Amino acid sequence: MKRLDIKNRRKRQRKLRIRKSIHGTPERPRLSVFKSNRHVYAQVIDDTQGHTLASVSSLAGETKGLKPRVEDATKLGEALGAKLKGEKITTVVFDRNGNIYHGVVKAIADGVRKAGVQV
Repeated sequence: MKRLDIKNRRKRQRKLRIRKSIHGTPERPRLSVFKSNRHVYAQVIDDTQGHTLASVSSLAGETKGLKPRVEDATKLGEALGAKLKGEKITTVVFDRNGNIYHGVVKAIADGVRKAGVQV
């Protein structure tokens, strides 16, 4: 149990360290990624007003049923990129939320890039 507590504390510290330097603005909002063992969530946030501009998850909508795998995360990123293009958002700041930039988290960023949004 102690090992799990240490792991969670390190992730929380990484998250806070990252969040100190990353802020979303209306021109360049923050793309925040959260992944659990069963689902993946991504949302684009304007931190100045505290509003979510666009979001996708593997729980609802056209991306329902996607697993937290690299192939499915790329599809999720492409769906988010299409939503951002509809909102006329061309650049975002990537917030990996304490996760390592590898695998599923990287696939979401690559999917958004493939849709034509600069990350």
